[in-house]
Amino acid sequence: MTEKNFKRTLITAALPYANGGVHIGHLAGVYVPADIYARYLRLKKRDVLFICGTDEHGVPVTIRARKEGCTTQEVVDRYYKLIRDSFEGFGISFDFFGRTTSEEHCKTASDFFRTLYDKHELIEQESEQYYDEEAKTFLADRYIMGECPHCHAEGAYGDQCEKCGTALSPTELINPHSTISGSKPVLRKTKHWYLPLDKHQPWLEKWITEEHKEWRSNVMGQCKSWFDMGLKPRAVSRDLEWGIPVPVEGAEGKVLYVWFDAPIGYISNTKELLPDTWQEWWQSPDTRLVHFIGKDNIVFHCIVFPAMLKAEGSCILPDNVPANEFLNLEDDKISTSRNWAVWLHEYLEDLPGKQDVLRYVLTANAPETKDNNFTWKDFQARNNNELVAVYGNFVNRALQLTKKYYNGVVPAAGNLTEYDEQTIREFTDVKAQVERLLEDFRFRDAQKEAMNLARIGNKYLADSEPWKVIKTDPERVKTVINLSLQLVANLAIAFEPFLPFSSARLRQMLNVDELAWDKLGQTDLLPTGHQLGEPALLFEKIEDSVVVLDQILPVRVVMRGMEAVTVVLVLQIGDGAVWKNRLTVDSLGAGQIQRDGVGGCEHADVRDNGHVVFRVAVAVRRDVADDIDAVAGTTVQHGLGVFRNLAVEEPDTGLESRMDGVLGTDRDAAAAADAVVLIDPALFVFDLRAVVRADLRAGAAADAQVCFDIRLAVGVHGHLARTRAAAHADVLERAAEARFLMALEVRQ
Repeated sequence: MTEKNFKRTLITAALPYANGGVHIGHLAGVYVPADIYARYLRLKKRDVLFICGTDEHGVPVTIRARKEGCTTQEVVDRYYKLIRDSFEGFGISFDFFGRTTSEEHCKTASDFFRTLYDKHELIEQESEQYYDEEAKTFLADRYIMGECPHCHAEGAYGDQCEKCGTALSPTELINPHSTISGSKPVLRKTKHWYLPLDKHQPWLEKWITEEHKEWRSNVMGQCKSWFDMGLKPRAVSRDLEWGIPVPVEGAEGKVLYVWFDAPIGYISNTKELLPDTWQEWWQSPDTRLVHFIGKDNIVFHCIVFPAMLKAEGSCILPDNVPANEFLNLEDDKISTSRNWAVWLHEYLEDLPGKQDVLRYVLTANAPETKDNNFTWKDFQARNNNELVAVYGNFVNRALQLTKKYYNGVVPAAGNLTEYDEQTIREFTDVKAQVERLLEDFRFRDAQKEAMNLARIGNKYLADSEPWKVIKTDPERVKTVINLSLQLVANLAIAFEPFLPFSSARLRQMLNVDELAWDKLGQTDLLPTGHQLGEPALLFEKIEDSVVVLDQILPVRVVMRGMEAVTVVLVLQIGDGAVWKNRLTVDSLGAGQIQRDGVGGCEHADVRDNGHVVFRVAVAVRRDVADDIDAVAGTTVQHGLGVFRNLAVEEPDTGLESRMDGVLGTDRDAAAAADAVVLIDPALFVFDLRAVVRADLRAGAAADAQVCFDIRLAVGVHGHLARTRAAAHADVLERAAEARFLMALEVRQ
């Protein structure tokens, strides 16, 4: 590849959808690496622009508005503020964070479409689409539900079955109905405009596979897969009320498809920030355009958006698209519909001042080459064993020794020993190493290299033992402390792109306003006689009670058949039961076997593969006094299961209502609901050991005794144990006090 010389770098981060908050999967995949890169380039004194904003069109926001009984604009306004404030609190350093509902964006996207239309870069096609005759509107895929043709589950959407995960088209559904009116839709012809991607495939294929061989293998592989299948025309308009109107006569009731208008938001946001000079960022070949995205956006940013830009004719194409894979949570796929996620706004509220801990852990586990996993135990371990024990420990020892021996004044270094010079050699080349890795978008390895500075410092102090040598050779100690302080100052520089909050605190302790990146690796950052600030702990140890409390509750039962297992769980704080179902079970002891039937529970299916599918009775409260039953279903596979699809049944009427909107994703909705879910449906995590999976199989010996070794994880964070309604915050004031009671009934 020929070396490219750019005068400026334009960084874009995928536009988060204004239908919910930002979670750790988004952060690890897009926003943390993009922010590291932007901060690094600024430290290098390069001309850089970091652009993002909310994606506020499309069907999901209209569905949420309909469910919440408010306008779509109110929905996107609320989530724009939530997302913007979350990013600011987390230190994501956008130069501009805009919106696709802004006046500038609507004009820019409309003009972009019109340019393609006038240049005959779009084609018109007729297709059949479902139409709701009662509501008098064409239906988007998510406004159509029916029976899945694959697993036959009811409630499958027109684009996907949430139960089996199969991608669908609306016409595949059995007995489809409109979610707006409930009526059966009919197929009607409608006209739309398409971007002929097949026309662009020859140059796209050459541009990617021959001119950008440096792109990540996952990006290249996905692009090649699309090319092998053959690109097809893609609709750029749809029948919908919410969106940017198609600027063509006779296109009433049609708007730009959200995938088409969203990436144009990068351009419109730049125009809002720099109305007079935006062209040099989008139209000059001296600008390097870099898109940070997750793997689900590869096709749009590597194939579709470049085709749009090429067809428009005046804009540059991306030079690199360092897409990441996905991040899982506790070995399970992050799911917003199941509320199986760690939400940024909640993390900032629950763990104030620990932004850098999460930034560090997400970077250390960055899914750069394959899907990776986040666990709260690893979060705790990396904080305690690396940030506290390595980085923080070295900084604290160096500063405290300086305060103790020299009243916080940097001592003069004397003659260097061979070991001093060896230590200096080890850290003077760190600048080149970190820069090389950051330029290659290898953020995980770059952060690891920065942490090696702290390891070098800890080893140097431990080997030099200034606390002992001070008694026999005080001049030698001055050299050791001086060199240690220079290492501390280097750490403040090296970690600046990764841990900006900690670097700022460290500079305050060093009593310096700025430490330039080009000084990284030098040993004269702090002059002799410089007065340091007051030392303090850079990081704090995270105790078990803060993250996860594990309890092992062994339960022994006698298996007399393979037909059914009924499980009842009761959450208890102190001596009083937090909730109960129709039959009071608040006196149940941990590990006891409940022989009587318990209301609200259904039998489980024990499948041939050993997986247990069961229903569990949990309870929610209306106000404080009224108990109602909630039934949450889960599938336990390979020892792990979480609750989903919560439904609430009122004891008096037997009426069932879905509670999807108040499962912890929206505090406001929960507070306003008639029935508030007290316990998060993602509360219970089961670790059914291998012996259970082996013995719960068809054909197992009758009367075989099986030990259920069930691990219940309870935690304040990680969404393993959490109350979402502010009105009930006192109930789980201290999650560490919570314990579970369990009953198992085995039926023949």
